[in-house]
Amino acid sequence: MNFEYNQKTKDLLVTLKAFMAEHIAPLDKEYVEWTSRNLWQVHPAMAGLKEKARAAGLWNLFLPEEYGEYSPGLTNLEYAPLAEEMGRYLWSPEVFNCNAPDTGNMEVLAKYGTPAQQQKWLAPLLAGEIRSAFLMTEPEVASSDATNICTSIVRDGDEYVVNGRKWWSTGAMNPDCKVYIVMGKTDPDAARHEQQSMILVPADTPGVRIVRPLDSFHTHDSPFGHAEIELKDVRVPLANIILGEGRGFEVAQGRLGPGRIHHCMRLIGASQRSLELMCARVKSRTAFGRELSKFSSIRQEVARSACEIEQARLLTLSAADKIDREGIKHAKELVSMIKIVAPMMAQTVIDRAIQAHGGMGVSSVDTPLAAFWAYARSVRLADGPDEVHMFQLGRNVIGR
Repeated sequence: MNFEYNQKTKDLLVTLKAFMAEHIAPLDKEYVEWTSRNLWQVHPAMAGLKEKARAAGLWNLFLPEEYGEYSPGLTNLEYAPLAEEMGRYLWSPEVFNCNAPDTGNMEVLAKYGTPAQQQKWLAPLLAGEIRSAFLMTEPEVASSDATNICTSIVRDGDEYVVNGRKWWSTGAMNPDCKVYIVMGKTDPDAARHEQQSMILVPADTPGVRIVRPLDSFHTHDSPFGHAEIELKDVRVPLANIILGEGRGFEVAQGRLGPGRIHHCMRLIGASQRSLELMCARVKSRTAFGRELSKFSSIRQEVARSACEIEQARLLTLSAADKIDREGIKHAKELVSMIKIVAPMMAQTVIDRAIQAHGGMGVSSVDTPLAAFWAYARSVRLADGPDEVHMFQLGRNVIGR
């Protein structure tokens, strides 16, 4: 294993860091305040930032090289440190068209979509002209077990009729969200993992109703947002099914592996920035006659944080490398490990940084720490809760 960044990655990191310093960091505070006041609106600077990112060659970096013409040619391992850099500012991935859930949805369409589906939905997503959402979780069932999902997808002539209720549909509140990928049951009598299918539902289809936006830790994550959505007698063409009936789990597995690399590396970026803010804070404050950085307890917290960040970084790079070399099927255990380790590490490190900042640490206006913590805590539920990954990983380890 050699996780030394190659020259391609180093060059992109130089470009990306320069872009972040020039365009993202100076706008950060104003962006966060503006979006919190103007719910479900896109910041006026976003379109211009996207054009600058595209011109700088920092566009669609997430899509692995196996996707051919759609990809900028990076492996998962090469993209990982770039995702870490983007994670230093929660809103920055959209600037580079590298934000979830669009990244996963683009991978699905690039890997499994028909030419017609790709032309209608993938092309504008890759161009950053529209946004998308992924509708899986349901309020009535324990969605940590995806076989519980009960939204129905029933064939009727040359159409499918979709009925169900979804929630925590990230991205659905964005005014530019034009299409959903919906997971539901096409055959409840089939084998357990062949009942589910994924289907494309345009957001403006009759019968689609946004019931309400959902807040997370008292914030709305505008302009993306999380929505509860009702699907009532929603009719879409047969051509909107992805890959075929009963292949929803197959599509989901292909979608989630690289996406978890992205999530974990962004969390590492947020953790690294939190540690840097913590170091600056304890160097600038005095209490009980001493600079805070001189207290042994503070130094221990900084040391633990540096160790934990590096451990999570190396583990995530190992998972990315395994996916690149052997495919997601052979990297499942490492992907479970990073999904368990990285969010908890981030939550712990960010919490230490909050503590070092005192009252300032819990203010979402003065530092990004509260938003970072909420993100880390939420990811422990997203893309499979910790318990599911630990259950499966523990089973496999015992089996060996």
